[in-house]
Amino acid sequence: MLNTKDVIANSGIAFGTSGARGLVTQFTFDVCAAFTHAFVAQMRLAFKFDSIAIGIDNRPSSLAMAQACAVAAQQAGLKPIFYGVLPTPALAFVAMQQVIPAIIVTGSHIPFDRNGLKFYRPDGEISKQDELAIIHSETEFEPITSLQALQVNSTGAEAYIQRYTQVFPANLLAGKRIGIYQHSSAGRDLYNQLFSALGAEVITLERTDHFVPIDTEAVSAEDKAKAKLWAAEHQLDAIFSTDGDGDRPLLADEQGNWLRGDVLCLLAAHQLKLEALAVPVSCNTAIESSGFFKTVVRTRIGSPYVIAAFDKLAAEFNSYAGFEANGGFLLGSDVNVGAVKLASLPTRDAVLPVLAVLALAGQGTVSSLQHNLPARFTASDRITNFATAKSQQLLADAAAAPDLFVRQLGFEGVQITELNQTDGLRISLSNKTIIHLRPSGNAPELRCYVESDIETVAVTTMKQCLNKLKEIST
Repeated sequence: MLNTKDVIANSGIAFGTSGARGLVTQFTFDVCAAFTHAFVAQMRLAFKFDSIAIGIDNRPSSLAMAQACAVAAQQAGLKPIFYGVLPTPALAFVAMQQVIPAIIVTGSHIPFDRNGLKFYRPDGEISKQDELAIIHSETEFEPITSLQALQVNSTGAEAYIQRYTQVFPANLLAGKRIGIYQHSSAGRDLYNQLFSALGAEVITLERTDHFVPIDTEAVSAEDKAKAKLWAAEHQLDAIFSTDGDGDRPLLADEQGNWLRGDVLCLLAAHQLKLEALAVPVSCNTAIESSGFFKTVVRTRIGSPYVIAAFDKLAAEFNSYAGFEANGGFLLGSDVNVGAVKLASLPTRDAVLPVLAVLALAGQGTVSSLQHNLPARFTASDRITNFATAKSQQLLADAAAAPDLFVRQLGFEGVQITELNQTDGLRISLSNKTIIHLRPSGNAPELRCYVESDIETVAVTTMKQCLNKLKEIST
């Protein structure tokens, strides 16, 4: 017999900002089984259920990992319901409707040699407390010696489509030409159906058989150029895409310019007439200065921290949500879309913010929506293959001598007006520039966000910081 705590501890896999992540080689069948057994044991302390929902993204390693999770679920006396390839929020939604737990095998946007497991309680995402309980659970189980074929249940994707076609009018996108950048997204087929059902003329773009690790917080120069070409070639009104598991959106306007995730969600929250928001410290400060919301609570980065803030908002407000800088939108309360109620879905979702913004644009353009927002621009990118321990030491040294660190980044004649260590190191300067550095919670990367009143300044300053950081760390 194996013990879940021992297997997990020896795997080298850890929980990041969203799920357990690690190298594909670390996710052996027994490791997948250990996480499944530990998760089920924790859920049985609070819920009664006889089934578990399982889904995957399009990574080649995901199916075998799901099969190992399914065998473990059967060992635990549960019926695994396999929903195949579908967006993470779709799996979370269908599982919540059935009041059963769920596991989705996905590495989201992280590099190809990695993968992960995300866990959902019958009432939504697991908490940080749940993560600790899973890691420390001591449940015995038999080693996985063989896998079984899984039959796909298509109702998960169908329920997710109906979630939005039942609340948004069938002519919402009538007369619009919408490009769907499919790549290897878990929802690439589903999105075509959804946007067509809402009246759009859909143009499918660049479907790939190999996995593409798109990061919505650091859109590549190649994807920026592609969007501009597609918008012009096909005369598109907008382009929609997501990261690998479909919980983080990308929306480009009619000129092919990708909107920042937090700006997209700010506009969506305004359209949905939400009273209050919970957002991570990394999000653009235009959220507060817009004056659209009664309260904005700032949290650490990661959906569990955003969700944890919902308890406070629920006590004071009728409608509230959260979102992250990557564009993942978490609907904390039920909300009315016209005369129809849309049920809460407290996990990152890529579809709702995009549909809300397209509804806000109406017969106008997506690009015009940003003209009414405060002029605050964020540029972000990352240094890859940068060990987490190295990032942590660099930021600890910077926090100990921040004035010196600012000069090392190339800034002269400016003062530090605020030093925020809620998550990483966020430095506000007297010239209204904000520099935020933090280690990625999912991969060995150092992320850099720069906010400024001028878009070109944000971009050049971000590039300057990354170059200086590389010099400092060598």
